[in-house]
Amino acid sequence: MTFNPYLNFDGQCAEALTLYADLFGATDLTLMPYHEAPPEENMPASDRIMYGHFMLGDARLIASDFFPGSEAKPQESVSINHSVPDIETGQAIFEALAQGGQVTLPYGPVFFSKSFGMVQDRFGTNWMIGVPPEIPA
Repeated sequence: MTFNPYLNFDGQCAEALTLYADLFGATDLTLMPYHEAPPEENMPASDRIMYGHFMLGDARLIASDFFPGSEAKPQESVSINHSVPDIETGQAIFEALAQGGQVTLPYGPVFFSKSFGMVQDRFGTNWMIGVPPEIPA
């Protein structure tokens, strides 16, 4: 059993998941708008995403847009932590997520990692990007 992050957006789900899938080199991007639901489900005729996901290896990131007309507060108090293999990979991902967003903690060395940073992207998703700590042998 595992936990899968499920993000909610206010009409930007398709744009956000497409960017994330491209940025992380993910596969199997699926985007299902509300208007594609079976008629008997009585869903709104909306282009907002009812369900979306992509795969990164065995990991799945799932997302949707809030139901049309709902009050939206995307990712208000949740962060996605993404470990990277090296400083350079982390720097590239961090900079891409920071475009149009807001840096919370600049990417750089910290006491527990060779490099780590926190950023809220332009969609309101909070990210923690870092090189995992070295565990002594």
